[in-house]
Amino acid sequence: MNINPNNIELLISAVKPDQYPETGLDEVALSGRSNVGKSTFINSMIGRKNMARTSQQPGKTQTLNFYDIDQQLVFVDVPGYGYAKVSKKQREQFGKMIEKYITEREQLKLVIQLIDIRHAPTQDDVLMYDFLKYYDLPVLIIATKQDKIAKGKIQKHLKVIREKLEMESEDTIISYSSINNKNQQVIWNAIQSYL
Repeated sequence: MNINPNNIELLISAVKPDQYPETGLDEVALSGRSNVGKSTFINSMIGRKNMARTSQQPGKTQTLNFYDIDQQLVFVDVPGYGYAKVSKKQREQFGKMIEKYITEREQLKLVIQLIDIRHAPTQDDVLMYDFLKYYDLPVLIIATKQDKIAKGKIQKHLKVIREKLEMESEDTIISYSSINNKNQQVIWNAIQSYL
């Protein structure tokens, strides 16, 4: 898949189904804890610095953000989970919004779940993975911040994530660094295999 970073467009920030764009393209949702680096991941994958807004303040994404990627597919950035400073009511609203999108959107072909490679998955990570598997969705796990650990320890950390999530054999895990874009093409190829 050759993505041309010149043709990236934020289509809409939506909160309910009647706002979702009708592009006719397959969609790939990105989920992860609030501070896992989702926006940074999106920006590095599409070769842009500020397309997806990054923030020092976790929990900034509060809508479903639809990005048209070169008119080949749509990335959907969903609100991060597991962030304590958001009120319980807001968390419930996000939960309903995400659940509605993930369980009802026919264009959704893959969910990328981002997990910080340095730490074992949290209870929220496990719940999210189980939720996606309950609805029979294909999941691609991206272990972010690969540059923060020694090369020789990457496989060990990936094994911890696999075991903690009790990953199903058909799901793939790829380590990634947004700093040096290590494994970027591997990820695009993996995404393409689901579309």
